[in-house]
Amino acid sequence: MPRREELHELLAHAGLTVVEQVPPGSLFPPEAGLRIARGTAAPPGAAREALDAAWWRRLRDADGEFLVAVLGHRVGGNDSWWTRVRYAGSGVPELTRDPGYVALSLDGQVLLAEVPGADGPRVTALDRLPERLEEAAEAAGTETEAERAEVWAKVPGRHAWPLHWAQWLGSNPAAPDELLIRLLDVEDGFLHGCDRPAVLDAAVAHPDPRLRSRPADTFRPRLTPDQWIRLVRAEPSPDRRVHWAEHAHAWGAGLPDDLYDDLLAGPSRARAAELPGLPAQHLPGLVADPDPRVRAAACARWQELPSPLRECLLSDTDHTVRTDALLAHHTGVPMPYEVFATLPDPRRALERCRLAPALEADLVRSGDAEARRAMAANPGLSAQGVAVLSDDPRGGVRSAVALRADLTEEQRAGIRHDFDPTSMSLTLSWVEDLHGDADAMRRLAASSHPLVRRSVARARHLPPDAVARLARDEDRTVRLFLAESCEDAPADMLLEVWRWWDGSFSHPDRPRSHPNFPRTGLLRHITDPSGRMRRLALDDPESTEADVARLVRDPEAEVRRRAAEDPRLSPADAVRLLNDPAAAVRAAVVRNPRLPARVLAGLLHDRETAGAAVTNPAIPVPVLHRVFDAAAAAMAVVRST
Repeated sequence: MPRREELHELLAHAGLTVVEQVPPGSLFPPEAGLRIARGTAAPPGAAREALDAAWWRRLRDADGEFLVAVLGHRVGGNDSWWTRVRYAGSGVPELTRDPGYVALSLDGQVLLAEVPGADGPRVTALDRLPERLEEAAEAAGTETEAERAEVWAKVPGRHAWPLHWAQWLGSNPAAPDELLIRLLDVEDGFLHGCDRPAVLDAAVAHPDPRLRSRPADTFRPRLTPDQWIRLVRAEPSPDRRVHWAEHAHAWGAGLPDDLYDDLLAGPSRARAAELPGLPAQHLPGLVADPDPRVRAAACARWQELPSPLRECLLSDTDHTVRTDALLAHHTGVPMPYEVFATLPDPRRALERCRLAPALEADLVRSGDAEARRAMAANPGLSAQGVAVLSDDPRGGVRSAVALRADLTEEQRAGIRHDFDPTSMSLTLSWVEDLHGDADAMRRLAASSHPLVRRSVARARHLPPDAVARLARDEDRTVRLFLAESCEDAPADMLLEVWRWWDGSFSHPDRPRSHPNFPRTGLLRHITDPSGRMRRLALDDPESTEADVARLVRDPEAEVRRRAAEDPRLSPADAVRLLNDPAAAVRAAVVRNPRLPARVLAGLLHDRETAGAAVTNPAIPVPVLHRVFDAAAAAMAVVRST
């Protein structure tokens, strides 16, 4: 049964009629109500022995309606929704049993809850809720140094969540290197985002091969060339050693010759022979290797092989090696029909080989559509063949021709091609190879093809005139790529891109983190109609704590989230934002060091917030060590069972 139907059935059994599902909007959120019900950052006097019918009458409006959320029956997306219900009875709804609930009056004034607790059910009842929350926030903001010390002296407390701490402790920026190095033997997930040299050194030198590979097996490894080399050397699995050698090369770490010698001497030498950084001095050995897979790998380096070695491969006893050598040979020497006809699979020849004029002419006019599509990107295709396929009846063929490297921009503009501006764009390899050629970048920046211009925009540096042209490109993806990749992107364009893009997984926080992004004059955006622009106001060095306080109360969640991250946030406002309707705002403020110690310690001991809270840099280092000890002990118990 779908979750929503299960919830509606449970509420019906409790004597409640479902009216509608209510998005959080500006309402007090169910998660904050449940947190208060668990006793975390709760106003004084919230806990009760029991709830009588009088409390339920105060909760309901004139039609008997109120809002409810039930534990284990969450409804909604990132932000959970309330369920609006109606109760026609005169007593107490039959909600007062497992799994637990929180209820809110429609005017937001009354909060009732009952949830499981370590010492039995916890019952909560609050009236004048906004007023009580405001009083609690103001009181929390007056914490003294002595009170903070007293709070931290008691951490960790009795009701702890050490497994949550273990998982997230490594993301605390205040945790010293030596603590993170100790954490490696407890929980190593934090290595995926770790950029600390000492910690990465310790990980690469760790005796556990699985842990050693953690810093490399991530989206954007932060290893130095030396660390990559040490990782490859230390890997006991021959196949994994080659795997890490491939990664090392991809991330710009050159391997020493003796390491290549070692890889080629191992049982995975067939795969090692395919390493793109393999020095040419090893090629004669590959051609003479008894393993045909190794000899076949040598064919990929055809242009570097002297004629005698090429002849050896062309006459090899292994059919696969001979075929690979034949295809490599015909990248420079036109392939006649007689040879083409013997190929079991002609596709590779269509994609990469030079074809005899008669064969090519026949295929570009009478070959099937798939063959023509394969030939369209073949770098060995003649000018005549390109001209024929430029006018092919199939749009896919013409589109492939339009992306050829050997076209002039006038020729490219004359080809009718299909292009979906919303499709994913991969950088054209031939354009990337020209990123260091200023003249080529100028020429290609004026291309009629958006994908060519997008590929130019991925260059780290570009001539000023090319930058200026791309910065006003009609294709906004060109401008986005320029903002993400080019260090020369202009400030005004970066600000324009920011209006509709605030970062991606591959380029987080660009364009805002771009070195050319405006840093001054941003305070004027505090009154901008766009919340995205109001976010920028606090980046201005002229902004003040009063500006932070203003944006805490902004109607848009993304603006309040920016305020929740600000180190100038007042302690009282930090507590207020724990009750924000948006989950992203609440998550951000849990990590803000301006949270009062008493509140932060409570969040550290709450199951729902313990992981985020342990990343808060306000936790004193001695406390982090005690938290680590508790986490290590808990993990040891888990591993022993």
